[in-house]
Amino acid sequence: MSGRRGFSLVELLVVIAIVAALVGLLLPAVQAARESARRSACGNNLRQLALAILGHEAATRRLPAGYVSDAAAGPRDPDTGDRPPGTGWGLAIAAHLEEGRLAAGYRPDLGIAHPTNRVIVAAGPAVFRCPSDGGPRDAFAVRLRDGSPHPSGAMLGRSSYVGNAGHDEPWNAPRDSWERHANGPLYRNSRLPLTRVTDGMSQTVFLGEHTQRVSQKAWAGTVVGSWCQPATAGSEPDAAATLLLAHSGPADGEDDVIHPPNDPLAHVCQMVADHPQGANVTFGDGGVRFVSASIDHDTWAAISSIDGGEAVRGDVH
Repeated sequence: MSGRRGFSLVELLVVIAIVAALVGLLLPAVQAARESARRSACGNNLRQLALAILGHEAATRRLPAGYVSDAAAGPRDPDTGDRPPGTGWGLAIAAHLEEGRLAAGYRPDLGIAHPTNRVIVAAGPAVFRCPSDGGPRDAFAVRLRDGSPHPSGAMLGRSSYVGNAGHDEPWNAPRDSWERHANGPLYRNSRLPLTRVTDGMSQTVFLGEHTQRVSQKAWAGTVVGSWCQPATAGSEPDAAATLLLAHSGPADGEDDVIHPPNDPLAHVCQMVADHPQGANVTFGDGGVRFVSASIDHDTWAAISSIDGGEAVRGDVH
């Protein structure tokens, strides 16, 4: 009888060690490939949003407002000057994103917080979510500054993208107009003609990323008296405008403080993504770029304003 020799324990352990080493070598490459695909999909979302903004401008001859606050409506938030309806830039361009059902179903005269619009504003269109965003995906209940539920009971669908309000953060004062305080393309009641973007559409950031792992962000609009709640300890809630908008710095009184994407100290009112080392942004002409967290601060501030006349040298990376 011929004997049949099997694997020894040592041989089996050697094979397992080789397989584990190969997996260890391949796994980072697989993860990097997946992240590259997610980043590309995120960039495509931003490109669609930018083209929808341009479609809105072609139809109305104005860019959408960051969000709408009607001076004839009430009540007025004494802390921010906000009034209803709170309709945001995302809902304003929904008809140009193959989201015609949502756009047609929304009643702008009633506003974001009204029960009639509850199903519309709580929806979660996929184009507003980055595949790399590791935060919650379900709609969230808007809250007051102390974290207690807002009396309206409104629920808002989440967004991974925010509009660029420019350098300053004008939402932290009871201003009735932001006209002399915001220098980005999207802010409260902005509705700018393209001629106001004198730095050039290809040199001005319109939208960027903000992960739900840092704070709540909404696509449809905002609610008077609500506050954007952080998802992480050590950060403070911010005014309702930051559910839709972000700023780059330098803010008024902080001449040297600029916040590039993925700044380690990023707050609820800045751009921050779940991509390693940076974030996607889209410019006014529809171009999408991946901006590194190490971008020159002056360059980031320059491309965050619409009319500063700053010279942007070299690559924005």
